[in-house]
Amino acid sequence: MSTPTEYKTVEHDVLVIGAGGAGLRAAIEAAAQGANVGLVCKSLLGKAHTVMAEGGMAAAMGNVDDRDNWRVHFADTLRGGQYLNNWRMAELHAKEAPERVKELEGWGALFDRTADGRILQRNFGGHRYPRLAHVGDRTGLELIRTLQDHGVHQGLDVHMEVTVLTLLKDGDRIAGALAYDRERGRFRVFKAKAVVMATGGIGRAYKITSNSWEYTGDGHALSYHAGAALQDMEFIQFHPTGMIWPPSVRGILVTEGVRGEGGVLKNRDGKRFMFDNIPDNYKAQTSDTPEEGWRYTQGDKDARRPPELLTRDHVARMIVNEVRGGRGSPHGGVFLDIAWIKEKLPNAEEHIKRKLPSMYHQFMQLAGIDITKEPMEIGPTTHYIMGGVRVDGDTQMSTVPGLFACGECAAGLHGANRLGGNSLSDLIVFGKRAGEHAAKFAKSNGTVSIDSAAVDAAARRALAPFDRAASAEGPYQVQEALQETMQDNVGIVRAQAEMDVALQALGSLKDRADKAGVKGNREYNPGWHTALDLDNLLTVSEAITRCAIERKESRGGHFREDYPDKDPAFATFNFVVAKGKDGSMELSREPIPPMPEHLAAVIEEMK
Repeated sequence: MSTPTEYKTVEHDVLVIGAGGAGLRAAIEAAAQGANVGLVCKSLLGKAHTVMAEGGMAAAMGNVDDRDNWRVHFADTLRGGQYLNNWRMAELHAKEAPERVKELEGWGALFDRTADGRILQRNFGGHRYPRLAHVGDRTGLELIRTLQDHGVHQGLDVHMEVTVLTLLKDGDRIAGALAYDRERGRFRVFKAKAVVMATGGIGRAYKITSNSWEYTGDGHALSYHAGAALQDMEFIQFHPTGMIWPPSVRGILVTEGVRGEGGVLKNRDGKRFMFDNIPDNYKAQTSDTPEEGWRYTQGDKDARRPPELLTRDHVARMIVNEVRGGRGSPHGGVFLDIAWIKEKLPNAEEHIKRKLPSMYHQFMQLAGIDITKEPMEIGPTTHYIMGGVRVDGDTQMSTVPGLFACGECAAGLHGANRLGGNSLSDLIVFGKRAGEHAAKFAKSNGTVSIDSAAVDAAARRALAPFDRAASAEGPYQVQEALQETMQDNVGIVRAQAEMDVALQALGSLKDRADKAGVKGNREYNPGWHTALDLDNLLTVSEAITRCAIERKESRGGHFREDYPDKDPAFATFNFVVAKGKDGSMELSREPIPPMPEHLAAVIEEMK
């Protein structure tokens, strides 16, 4: 198929790719700094995957427990991330999150309230005190609604249903992007002095995921192919609680808020198994009895948290352990029970409906289960990647000048494991910083020029699937094979032999992707869109697998059956991947800089 030589070209000072919480916050900030901002989103504005975030955003405001402050939040984040975090990002996040939450409130966000009218905060896994500002269990939706309303008034230029195919460079620095509109299949060139990548995660590389169809690792892969380094790609969070039955709902998220409100995990024998194995570094903060755990969820400051509110990596592995031991639920998971609180509260049914309205409707409509009366059947689901573009902690700039990243597609804040609720505050803290510094970069660096030959080459590559024989294998089959490969071989529990199989399989899947063909034309062609997503999915899958093979220990979201213990030698560096001159993926170990004394003292104090 012939390539068009004329492209619609749009110029911006700052181009933001992705319109979830991080992208919207970055665009708002860049516009506030006086930059001309373009916002590109793969679906419709307001449909970003951020709307699926339920439990809340972590910010040490101390509204429910006045013992909370940024130092406790900082220490909790580092402990959860097994000290592989970018400590500067963790410090900024803990200090700035309360201000960003109050800013949202000023822009019209309607948070749940304490009796005296302050923003209410709830308990969540890994957080010492109730810290999550929330709107029932629909917090992400309120975040997007608020940012979208505010952003529209900033005069952002929004390009909806547009997918970026490649980043363009002018020498070493970023110069913009080539994209296409999903509806008509027409190419667009975006010329920009700075680009902010805010595309979210990689969940669609796996068969069972809570992530939306958009999460195909675009930001990770586009940045990598433009020369940016990726970090911590082995660390994937499998959320302990996803729906597993019926098959049509498999992977859909069940918020941690259920456990924050007193929900408990039981195996098929009705045993509350989470008390069986409490990690040493959390024993002092975890309740000894179910009664103490219940008191904690009801706000008793003298009680310690129940083991269901341990970090997500640990809870997910405990569930897998029950299933493997033959103690799982009928469909290969365990039971999450919030209905039991009727033993404790006279108005339990109304209480559950008020605190967890989305969960009540989700189970009623999708599974025919009334969570106020019976347990939910749940199991782990691919949820979040801690790894992403390696960025500077203060500015969020990548190793490519003018290319910034924030939110899930940036690495550093969460280390080896993310605490629940830290994601939404991550979006607004570092979305703001990325937008601010991208605008400054655009202002202080001159104009860029676009290489038309690079644009033509990228457009030809994008159209190649149409040139292949109609009898060629379709992209859906390749995508399905990739998802099964990653689910089966680089999942929750890993081993060398399985990951070697995955790495070999990825090579042959690349060949199949290069030969996959699509029928029809460029208009309204989801098969073509899937073919174009494959390169991104394959890139991130290779990075995940290579890093996971090299990390010969178990830490955070990465658990190896053949190396079940933590190895202190692996605590001093991050794995980083970059594209070599020959096009191959090169892996290196980047030492973690020593923590300054004032932060080391905080960690010591909070032990």
